[in-house]
Amino acid sequence: MKLIILGAGGYGKTVYDVAVQSGKYNEICFLDDNSTDSRVVGKCGDFEKYISEDTEIYPAFGNNKGRLEWIDNLLEMNAKVPTIVHATSYISPTVKIGVGSVVLPKAVINTDTEIGRGVIVNCASVIDHGCIIGDGVHVCLGAIVKAENRIPDCMKIEAGEVIENRKFPL
Repeated sequence: MKLIILGAGGYGKTVYDVAVQSGKYNEICFLDDNSTDSRVVGKCGDFEKYISEDTEIYPAFGNNKGRLEWIDNLLEMNAKVPTIVHATSYISPTVKIGVGSVVLPKAVINTDTEIGRGVIVNCASVIDHGCIIGDGVHVCLGAIVKAENRIPDCMKIEAGEVIENRKFPL
């Protein structure tokens, strides 16, 4: 399987790192409009020529709304968009994770939680039981979402922030 990462910035390089560690891909490269990284093989707009059965394409953009728009566009064009989960994360077997989401090292997603499309669950963050995390959300480094919250689409929960139980009621 081949992975094309749109965007070779910091988040793109993080996705690259986790994808390499997964062992799933025999080739990983970037499309980026500005980077001079040697792994960049073209511009983001070139993505259409990479759509195939043996290729996944992931839009590694930190802008929550933009990332979600890219995912929707890729899916409309029948591209395969991966969900990428680091092996050191803990995810309850009752969790549902939407397409295009990334779960980074040491993250915890507890029982009966739903993760939307295009969500970033960053390193060492914790999402407790019974939460619904909207599409395009970014739960930053070490953030904690306590039980039974419905986090709105495209919200950014800052590093170290704690969202108290039911602050955003279900």
